[in-house]
Amino acid sequence: MKHLFARFATKVSEWAGKPVIFILALIAVVIWAALGPFFDYSETWQLVINTGTTIVTFLMVFVLQNAQTRDTRAIQAKLNEIILTSHAENRFIGIENLDEEELKRLDELVAKACQRQG
Repeated sequence: MKHLFARFATKVSEWAGKPVIFILALIAVVIWAALGPFFDYSETWQLVINTGTTIVTFLMVFVLQNAQTRDTRAIQAKLNEIILTSHAENRFIGIENLDEEELKRLDELVAKACQRQG
């Protein structure tokens, strides 16, 4: 089930990111807006767009977060591999798990090292 959702999330995020999908969404909004006068801009008319966009947004948050998390993990694994096979310092492996203060301290150390080399 986990892999099924991962594949689904990847496909949906790829599909949702296409320009044609944006254009279709824009057309839907324009059609909805054009129908406003026919429905006297009623509460039901407003509820249609509000409900539709809320549902799509709510569901897409989980789908896109899943895809983003997997992409981030894959990038992190690739960077770790580069660090391990290069002359870079191994202390950078796993820094994504540090807290904010530790990341700031590490960033300052890197900035100082850069100044010494430049």
